[in-house]
Amino acid sequence: MSDILTSIINGSAGEITLSVFFVCLAAALILGTAFAYVYSKKSESSKSFVTTLAMLPAIVTVVIMMVNGSVGAGVAVAGAFSLIRFRSAAGTAKEICAIFMSMTLGLACGMGYPLFAMLFTVIMSVVWVISQRVRLGGENSAELARNLNITVPEDLNYSGAFNDLFDRYTTGARLIKVKTTNLGSLNRLTYRISLKEAENEKALIDELRCRNGNLEISAAAPAFDNSAL
Repeated sequence: MSDILTSIINGSAGEITLSVFFVCLAAALILGTAFAYVYSKKSESSKSFVTTLAMLPAIVTVVIMMVNGSVGAGVAVAGAFSLIRFRSAAGTAKEICAIFMSMTLGLACGMGYPLFAMLFTVIMSVVWVISQRVRLGGENSAELARNLNITVPEDLNYSGAFNDLFDRYTTGARLIKVKTTNLGSLNRLTYRISLKEAENEKALIDELRCRNGNLEISAAAPAFDNSAL
């Protein structure tokens, strides 16, 4: 067990040989891919995000190896990373956790602890699977959130027109956008709602159709774009 906490880089007098490099890089790629596979099976994610989770440990591993033993280089690399700006939508808490997990795997492999990284991957993957099955914190409110688009005639006073239905079927509703369509003869209202129960969605839409003259209504889960990650 003590071998897990012993760096293979320290065992080589602090020098990164070609064999040590390939061992650490292979461990980072294998463990990163394994964790990405577990994440993709238990969470909805884009292909680019899963690929990022698989490759990020190897990238961090090489960076840590390059600054190994050099305080000045370490500070320079930290400053360079701090300048990186991601032009993408904010990720969910699960995605942020997954990114930190991949970075931790890369740090462990880069410091020469592939066995420690493997043990950490196994433990955290088991915890991840259990947390998704048990649903810690109760029912996932994100699964009940919807962006609701309602098309109404221009002469309809939409302020408060659907409040009684929202009180009956949702735990909260907020008007976030109003847009005119069809040369101004129609208004498209966009609400952010949270259903009380997923089974209520069809009943809510049916009653809304009676209020808006059977014009177009659409409901979709709020989308988080991971394509830029």
